[in-house]
Amino acid sequence: MAKSKLLSIDSLSLHQFDEDSELIPLMTPEDEEEINREPLPDTLPILPLRNTVLFPGVVIPITAGRDKSIKLIKDANSGAKVIGVVSQKDEMVEDPSMADIHSLGTVARVLRVLQMPDGNTTVIIQGKKRFEIAEMLTEEPYMTATIRGVEEINHQQDDKEFLAIIDSIKELALQIIRENPNIPSEASFAIENIQSNSFLINFVSSNMNISVKEKQKLLRIGNLKERALATLKLMNVEFQKLELKNDIQSKVRHDLDQQQREYFLHQQMKTIQEELGGVTGEQEVEEMRKRAKKKKWDSKVKEHFEKELSKFQRMNPQVAEYSIQRNFLELYLDLPWNSYSKDKFDLKKAEIILDRDHYGLEDVKKRIIEYLAVLKLRNDMKSPILCLYGPPGVGKTSLGRSVAEALGREYVRISLGGLRDEAEIRGHRKTYIGAMPGRIIQSIKKAGTSNPVFILDEIDKLSSSHQGDPSSAMLEVLDPEQNNEFYDNFLEFGYDLSKVMFIATANSLSTIQPALRDRMEIINVSGYTVEEKVEIGRKHLMPKQLEEHGMKSEQLQLGKPQLEKVIEGYTRESGVRGLEKQIAKLIRNAAKSIAMDEAYSLSPNLEEIEDILGPARLERDKYENNDVAGVVTGLAWTSVGGDILFIESILSTGKGNLNITGNLGKVMKESATIAMEYIKANAEKIGLETDIFDKYNVHIHVPEGATPKDGPSAGITMLTSLVSLFTQRKVKKSIAMTGEITLRGKVLPVGGIKEKILAAKRAKIKEIILCEENRKDVEEIKADYLKGLKFHYVSEMTDVIELAVTKQKVKNAKKL
Repeated sequence: MAKSKLLSIDSLSLHQFDEDSELIPLMTPEDEEEINREPLPDTLPILPLRNTVLFPGVVIPITAGRDKSIKLIKDANSGAKVIGVVSQKDEMVEDPSMADIHSLGTVARVLRVLQMPDGNTTVIIQGKKRFEIAEMLTEEPYMTATIRGVEEINHQQDDKEFLAIIDSIKELALQIIRENPNIPSEASFAIENIQSNSFLINFVSSNMNISVKEKQKLLRIGNLKERALATLKLMNVEFQKLELKNDIQSKVRHDLDQQQREYFLHQQMKTIQEELGGVTGEQEVEEMRKRAKKKKWDSKVKEHFEKELSKFQRMNPQVAEYSIQRNFLELYLDLPWNSYSKDKFDLKKAEIILDRDHYGLEDVKKRIIEYLAVLKLRNDMKSPILCLYGPPGVGKTSLGRSVAEALGREYVRISLGGLRDEAEIRGHRKTYIGAMPGRIIQSIKKAGTSNPVFILDEIDKLSSSHQGDPSSAMLEVLDPEQNNEFYDNFLEFGYDLSKVMFIATANSLSTIQPALRDRMEIINVSGYTVEEKVEIGRKHLMPKQLEEHGMKSEQLQLGKPQLEKVIEGYTRESGVRGLEKQIAKLIRNAAKSIAMDEAYSLSPNLEEIEDILGPARLERDKYENNDVAGVVTGLAWTSVGGDILFIESILSTGKGNLNITGNLGKVMKESATIAMEYIKANAEKIGLETDIFDKYNVHIHVPEGATPKDGPSAGITMLTSLVSLFTQRKVKKSIAMTGEITLRGKVLPVGGIKEKILAAKRAKIKEIILCEENRKDVEEIKADYLKGLKFHYVSEMTDVIELAVTKQKVKNAKKL
C-alpha cells in the first residue's frame, strides 16, 4: 500500500481539501441500509473528541494522544471495533468526565489504526448511527456507558421540497469549491458522486468551516429535512463570506501585488547586503540602540529617541519617510548632548595666543580675557554674545579661531551673507522630502561639543523673502534667556545653546534689526594706522605668504619703507586684505625668478617695487594745497573705513543761484543750503557785503561723482569752503574737519571718529576740527593713533571760521 497522507481533524473541511489524500470509498445507499439494519449494542466505550463532531456515514481520521483514548482504541480494534464518539464541551479539558461531554454522539466503526513515527496513534473511523448516553458505567481505564438509539426521521424520495434542498446543498457546495482557491477542483467529483441524500447532508455538515458547537447543533437535529435546511443556511453564510473576501481581495490585489513585489525585492536586497557584509535594517536599529546607551542625554530626550526609533523599526524601508527618519535618528546620535569641552583658564597664555595672531584689537582681547576670568571664578556662566563690527579686512572673522584656541574650545563658522530662508536657521519639518536640520544644529554636530566658539559671519547681510525672515529666527539663537531651549523644526526638541560662545561679525550696524542688535554686545573693530599695517605686514602677512608660496624668509625681505610704499601707493583700505594681495604679488615675482634661475633683489628698493607693482595708483587721498579759495578737506566715514574728501566751490556771475553736484544725498545737500543761509544771515560778522549774494551764482562740488555721498558730517566743511570763497582768503594749511551744522550756528557731533582720524593720518593731515561733544570719542582712542595730530574742539560755527580761514588772500584773488 502506498504511503498514506491523512487529513487532520482540525483541517478537514471543504476549503482545506488536500488532493494528495488517499480517500476511503464514499458510502452508497446500500451501505446506508446495511448500517440502519445493524442493532445497537447496549454498552459502548466512549471516546471524547476535542475539536470535531462525527456525523453518521462520514469517515474521519483522528489522532489519539491521551492514554485513555489509546487504551480504548487498542481494545476496540482487537475486539468488536465499535465505539461511541462524542464531542467535548470544552476542548481545553484534558481528562473529561460525564459533565464535560455532550450526551448525544455517533456510534463509530474502527476502520484502521496506524502507529505514527512521533508515537501518537492515528485511527480512521466511520460514523454509523446517532445515540444518546443513558448512564455512565465506568471512567477507568476509559469511559463506558449504556446507550439508547435516537430516532431519525427520513423523508420519501418523492418529497419535492426535500429534494430541492438537497439539490441546493449540492450546487452551493460546488460553488464554494469553485470560488475558494484553497480547495482543489477534484473535490467537486466527490460531491457529484454522492448518491445518498442523508450522507450528502452529513458529509457537508462535517466538512463545513463552522464551530464544534454549531456542528453539535446540526447533529442533534433528528429530522433530516430540518438538518438539511439548517446546513443550507450555514453554507449560505459561508458562501457570502467567501464572496465578500474575494471582492475585497480583487480590489486590493494590485496594491498587494505591488507591495509583495517590493517586499520580495527588498528581501533580495537584504540577502545581497548580508552576503556582501552590509548592514540590514535590524542590525542598524540594534547599532542605534547601542550608541544611544552611551549618550549623556536626559530622560526626556531618551524617551523621545526611543519613541522615534520604534517608529523607524515599524516603517517600510520603501517609503520616502524612511530615509528622513533614519537621518533624524542619526542626527540625535551625532549631536553632543550635554557634552562640553574643558575650558583653559590660563589667562596669561590666552593673552599670548590673542597677541600672537592679531595685532591691535585691544577691546576685543580685553573682553575675552574678562570672560575667561569670570568663567574661572564661576564655572556655569552663560557665554557672552559679541558682535564685532568694522570695515572689511581688519581681522574680525579670523579672531574667532584665536578665541577658540585661547579658550580651548572647538571652532565653527557659518556665513550668513545672503541668507534669506528661515529654514536655514531653524531647519525643515520632517514632513518635507529632503528635510534637514538648520545650520545652527548642523554646526553643533560638526563641532562635536555643546560649547564651541561659534562665528556668525556677516550678520548684517541677512536678507528676508517670502520664505521667512532669518534675522527674526536669529533672535532666539542670540537671546541668553531663550537659547537654552533652541527649537529646531527638524530636531523637534529643544537644544541647549546657552554655553555656546557666539561671535557675530558685521560691517555696518544700520542693517541689523534693532531687536537683534540689542541682544549682542557691540565691539567696534576700527581700521589700522599705517604703522599698524606695517607691523601686521611684517609679523603676519609676510611669513604667511612666504609659506603659501613655498619660499623661506631669507629669500625675500621687505623693510618698513617698502611696506609703507605698498600701503600708501597701492592700497586704500582700513583693513589689510589689499596689502596682503600686493605682498603676494611681490613674492610671486621673486618665486618666478627663483624658478627660472634669474637674478633678483632679495630686498627690493622703492623703484624696484614700482617696477613690479606698476606706478602708484592711490595717491589721490593726499592733502592738496590751500592756494585756491573754496577748497577744503573734509573727513568721511565709509563701509571700508575712513576717507578724506574735498569740498570745492566757485563763483560765477549770475542771480544768486546755488548749484550742488557730486552725486550727493538729500542730507548733504541740506547741509550746503544751511551753510549758505547762515553766511547770508551773518554776512556783516563775516565781513561780507550783502549785495554780493545777488550778483553771483554759487556752485558747490564734491569730486568723485561716481561715488554716492550723504550725511550731515560735511556741514562745517561746506561752511568753511563758502566763507573762503566769498572772502577769497586761504584755508589753513594741512587742516581737515568734520561736524554737523545748524541754522543757529551750532556745531553738532558726528560718528566714525576713529576711522576719520586714521584717514586724516594717511593723508598727512596735521590738524583736525571736531565738535566739542566728540572729545570723549577721541579720548577713547589709543594715544598711538593720535600721534602727530592736533585737535580743535568747537561748539559754534564762528569758531570754525576763525580756526580754519586765515587772513591771507589767495593768489589771484577775485575782486567781488
